[in-house]
Amino acid sequence: MSLTDYLIIALLALFLLYAIYDEFIMDRLRGKTRLKVLLQRRNKLDSLIFIGLIAIVLWHNVSAQGPQITTLLLMLLAFMTIYIFWIRRPKLLLKMQGLFYANVWVDYSRINSMNLSEDGVLVMQLEHRRLLIHVKELDDLERIYKTMIENQ
Repeated sequence: MSLTDYLIIALLALFLLYAIYDEFIMDRLRGKTRLKVLLQRRNKLDSLIFIGLIAIVLWHNVSAQGPQITTLLLMLLAFMTIYIFWIRRPKLLLKMQGLFYANVWVDYSRINSMNLSEDGVLVMQLEHRRLLIHVKELDDLERIYKTMIENQ
C-alpha cells in the first residue's frame, strides 16, 4: 500500500469517528436531551466540489490501471462523504445546562443575547462570536424559545 492509501484510510477513519460521535455519542453527553431540532443543511457546494475531486482522482486511478485497493478506498471515501454531507441531518440539541450546536457544547451562561432575524435565523451572541442557527421549520423557533425559558 502506498502513502496515498494510508492517507485515504486516515480520512475514512476520521469521517467514521465523526459520524459515530454525531449520531450516537453527542446525544448521550451532558445529560438528557430536552429538545432536538433539525437544522438546514449548509455547504452543499463545498461537498459537491469535494465529491467531484474524489471522482476525478477515482477516474484517473481507474484509467491509469492503478491499484484496486486505492479504487476501493476512494469509492468508500465518496460514499462516506455523501453520507456526511447529504444523508446525515445537522441538529441542535438542547440540554439542561447548555446546547450542542455544530457538535460543540455551549453553556447557557455564555449566551449574552438572543435575537431573531427577519428571515427566521436565530442569532445567539456569545462572548466573542455569534451563532447563526438556521432551523428547518419556523415552528422550531418557538419550541427552542420555550425550552430555553424553562431552563432559566
